[in-house]
Amino acid sequence: MDRASFDKLFDMTDRTVIVTGGTRGIGLAMAEGFALAGARVVVASRKRDACEQTAQHLRDLGGQALGVPTHLGEVDALEALVQRTADEFGGVDVVVNNAANALAQPLGQMTAEALTKSYEVNLRGPVFLVQAALPYLKESANAAVINMISVGAFNFAPFTAIYSSNKAALLSFTRSMAAEFAPSGIRVNAIAPGPVDTDMMRNNPQEAIDAMANSTLLKRLASPDEIVGTALLLASDAGSYITGTVMIVDGGGTPR
Repeated sequence: MDRASFDKLFDMTDRTVIVTGGTRGIGLAMAEGFALAGARVVVASRKRDACEQTAQHLRDLGGQALGVPTHLGEVDALEALVQRTADEFGGVDVVVNNAANALAQPLGQMTAEALTKSYEVNLRGPVFLVQAALPYLKESANAAVINMISVGAFNFAPFTAIYSSNKAALLSFTRSMAAEFAPSGIRVNAIAPGPVDTDMMRNNPQEAIDAMANSTLLKRLASPDEIVGTALLLASDAGSYITGTVMIVDGGGTPR
């Protein structure tokens, strides 16, 4: 390792990154991190105003950025997102599947509509976004995919079956993608956050939030910024020999 090689480890200059759910929470923090590391960042979410405001915020940080309103449950919208990215920046190097919904219904009272809605955003959307981007990822010399799952993929609790099962399935897809895409030089990994201080977390009752925080060894929620380092590791040359794995970022909760 010399100085030039070291300085390039986390450098994302001249790489184009798509971040779904990139206008708030973990997605926004990752988008900021990628922009500050030199990447061209495309943020996608359902709300047009949020996309435009976030893209401007990233440009104010000194990055190149684009906001593309996208409904992750619509396959045609995913293909349009990839095409808009390629038209603007010439290709796609990294896909970060971060957008999710946290629908919760108890087993025995689950509706078909809820299960379908969760599946479309939490599993089908990420899979088909990667598929839409695949031709560009194959052309990239620095291709990587990061699927944001959850420690819920490993743990279990009442009312969370819909969300957790889709995240477990996305972990399975992550490993299959890694195996199938490795010959094309595409690395595919997952990040499994524990309890993070986001709007999704704050929608829970305070006693539930406190219980989740206290379930970790560090006895607190994570800041969204604390996920950024792991994302940069998996997307950059620093993680060039990492594929097919999941990085658990949960304050030590899962080992318990």
